[in-house]
Amino acid sequence: MLQAPPAEPGMREDEVDTPALLIDLDAFEHNLDTMAALLAPTGAKLRAHAKTHKSSVIAKLQMARGAVGQCVQKVGEAEQLAWGGIPDVLVTNQVVAPRKLARLAALAGICKVGLCTDDPAQVALAEQAAEAAGVRLPVLVEIDVGMGRAGVEHGPAAVALAERIAASKHLMFGGLQAYHGSAQHIRAPEARAAAIAEAVARSRRTVEQLKQRGLDCPIVGGAGTGTFRHEATSGVYTEIQAGSYAFMDVDYAKNDDAPPFRQSLFVLSQVMSRATPGVAVVDCGHKGVSVDSGMPGVWERPGLRYAGASDEHGKILIEDGTAPALGEKLRLAPGHCDPTVDRYDWYVGVRKGRVECLWPIAARGAMA
Repeated sequence: MLQAPPAEPGMREDEVDTPALLIDLDAFEHNLDTMAALLAPTGAKLRAHAKTHKSSVIAKLQMARGAVGQCVQKVGEAEQLAWGGIPDVLVTNQVVAPRKLARLAALAGICKVGLCTDDPAQVALAEQAAEAAGVRLPVLVEIDVGMGRAGVEHGPAAVALAERIAASKHLMFGGLQAYHGSAQHIRAPEARAAAIAEAVARSRRTVEQLKQRGLDCPIVGGAGTGTFRHEATSGVYTEIQAGSYAFMDVDYAKNDDAPPFRQSLFVLSQVMSRATPGVAVVDCGHKGVSVDSGMPGVWERPGLRYAGASDEHGKILIEDGTAPALGEKLRLAPGHCDPTVDRYDWYVGVRKGRVECLWPIAARGAMA
């Protein structure tokens, strides 16, 4: 069921119904501009990860600042972006269900769309879908650069898979997917840099071996908000797949050298109970904010700590400072932005205390 819009343009922030997903537009635009400026001298291009924002509106704002396209994790996300007018979408994931592959191939009629593979059986399935749809799909080989999740072994195994794709009449070899997700939140800068250095080395060796077999590698994609500067300046990566940079979250802020972006995403909550001394209860629990990467922060209220969540309640301890009043609105900074966004149908864009816009989160819940 589509959630009713929690606000209208022109109203004050403290009039917004809660819980609601807010974007501080000044901070958000700063983040988009900062990423564009940092990547400009490197030659690497941004292919922003829409699994974070799930919105063709935001995708278009990123592309207006130079992004070459978007990447997603699910076919449903690719559909929403393509239907929203995004011309270039990459599914940075393996797709094996024939029905999903047919949906993906159908999108090739309205945009450029590709996917990743790490197994010859996946290639065969993608080939069948492309042939049935009468299209030719770009397919990237995903290599394991240290994450230990998906990805074929770098080097000869990856080259063999690329040759299998290149030999197909219905597919084209699109390059390498080389994402090291677990490195994004390594707290110590030196350890994080070392992890990415190994990812770069594996990618470089694979690109060199592809060239020896006569295969160009148009894309080497990967990186994220925590490491993008390493990949962008490596001379190997051509596309940067950062997503959280647009919003930020509490977990990224814990890195010893936090990324140079501002917190722009918040969940607006309201104090609904003050019955227990030293405690304020807000109307935002597990259903309103993700706690998989830790509790949200109470924005610009250092004496308040979000200490625990149940389904519909958030428990805030009043440790110091001014206690919030019954009915007061508080901004919560999510611990993890991606799954928090997936709980809402609308972004409420605010600037200087006023609602400026509402944007639909079209790919919310697109798990298939």
